[in-house]
Amino acid sequence: MSEITKELLYTGKAKDVYKTENENEVIIKFRDDITALDGGRKDTLSKKGEYNALISAKLFQILEERGIKTQFIRLVEPNEMLTKSLDMIPLEVICRNIATGSLLRKYPFHRNQELNPPIIQFDYKNDVYHDPMLNDSIITALKIASQEQLDKIREITHVINKVLSKFLKEKGLILVDFKIEFGLDAEGNIVLGDEISPDTTRLWDSETLDNFDKDIFRKGEEGVVDAYHKVVDLVLTTEEKEKWNVEKLED
Repeated sequence: MSEITKELLYTGKAKDVYKTENENEVIIKFRDDITALDGGRKDTLSKKGEYNALISAKLFQILEERGIKTQFIRLVEPNEMLTKSLDMIPLEVICRNIATGSLLRKYPFHRNQELNPPIIQFDYKNDVYHDPMLNDSIITALKIASQEQLDKIREITHVINKVLSKFLKEKGLILVDFKIEFGLDAEGNIVLGDEISPDTTRLWDSETLDNFDKDIFRKGEEGVVDAYHKVVDLVLTTEEKEKWNVEKLED
């Protein structure tokens, strides 16, 4: 644990959040725990937390360079991220570019159907209610967010989708869909938070359509950590991999 970590603030399914000496900053520690199917499947996979932190840090940096405000400040350890403290909005914002997963179970889309324009979906981040899908009227009635904030979140999400889809395509990956979360900073700005990793995205090989994400775990298959490692290898530069001592992939 980094020396600037002070005390545990919050424990989630796969991450811990710690206070620091600066009230406007927190440490997010990515653990090796992995869950799926509404908590019905759980495991601990060595290196998984480290890979998720490295990937999230890289993608946040890419977004910052394109003008998207994120809570990311810097990595302090391979599995620890120093971030701005946010008042998180309890919404899971899901952007879908290709029809797969729950979309096929609930709606008459064709498998792997391209969604143009992409679908943006809001789910209530609440374990008691099992993260139900929400519309704007329910969100505003519950005072989770204002209509102005929802419009801004949609706008930012579309930009995030375009930036990351382009970046990942250049690395040989298709951004099928992703889940992100937002919070408010001290000035009331809407800021991207949490993580963007194979835990929260679907990433397919652009040639084989093989999964490089948590769907491998959902299906009960082997090779989850190897897939995450592959994503790290694709998105990080040689210098970044050397800095964080990322093992070289076997040919």
